Amino acid sequence: MPHKFNAARRHKFKKKRHRISNWSQYNESLRQRGDVTIWLSPEVEAAWRAERRKTRGGQPVYSDLAIIVCLTLGMVYKQPLRQTEGFVRSLVKIMGLDLAVPDYSTFSRRGSGLVLPMETRAQTNGPIHLVVDSTGLKIFGEGEWLENKHKTKVKRKSWRKLHLGLDLVSCDLVCSDLTTDGVGDTTALPGLLDQIDGDVTQFIADGAYDGEPSSDMLLARFGGDIQIVIPPPKNAILSADAQDRPTLRDRRITAIRTGGRMAWQVSSGYNQRSRGETQMGRWKQVIGPKMNARCFPNQRTEAKIGTRILNKMNGLGRAKFEAIL
Repeated sequence: MPHKFNAARRHKFKKKRHRISNWSQYNESLRQRGDVTIWLSPEVEAAWRAERRKTRGGQPVYSDLAIIVCLTLGMVYKQPLRQTEGFVRSLVKIMGLDLAVPDYSTFSRRGSGLVLPMETRAQTNGPIHLVVDSTGLKIFGEGEWLENKHKTKVKRKSWRKLHLGLDLVSCDLVCSDLTTDGVGDTTALPGLLDQIDGDVTQFIADGAYDGEPSSDMLLARFGGDIQIVIPPPKNAILSADAQDRPTLRDRRITAIRTGGRMAWQVSSGYNQRSRGETQMGRWKQVIGPKMNARCFPNQRTEAKIGTRILNKMNGLGRAKFEAIL
């Protein structure tokens, strides 16, 4: 967070301690994350084979669900495509199912541009309190050893930008997108909002989303009752009609000038944005800090599957903390 309470004298305060109040349920959910039956349910067998199509061309053998299941297992257990093929093949044999398993080249070919069905929010039917943030993920590239050994030209290390939208109520990822490093946060925002299937009553983001275009877009999509919490920069100035017709950004600037930035963070709930940053750390710890796919369409599919994995793990159970006095 850019501004902390009592930052000049935080060393005088003891760090607040918490404990997990539902340890037995949370401990069991951690065990279930490695349970194969969680990721390969009996219902998958019925939808494994692709439906015959009436258009010209060859008939597909495997359904999109079969490809999604195999790629999901590979990401959960952190295996390359060839090892994923062998892993799924052994599972099918142990379970006694009469199913053909796609090979690794089929995973790569079908994973390019694979459309994943949008999951509905099962844990809550109420409005969404949305926190949006982005982070960078490494991609496959030549290493330093290869550059030094073969005297190849040193390339600029490129990366991908992962955009995530977290619901503070259900702690589920309600939207996600993967873009190149040259795409700004405000440019990727419309694509994220298109994935949301509910009403948003609060939108929290960092200063990268500051500006009238983002606010106008949110107001047009979710109505005038939405609470937009975006901090303006330190050198922000009021608009020309601030006294007669102040905008939401003008009100934020006035509140910060009157009571200070830290007081505005508490009153507006901006400190909840730290939960979005925590979700980024959870992604890099569970899914990984880099992309395994080499081409951009497969990388986007990999990011979508990673979002579904984290939501599935969150549905198995999550920890509930309480402060220790």
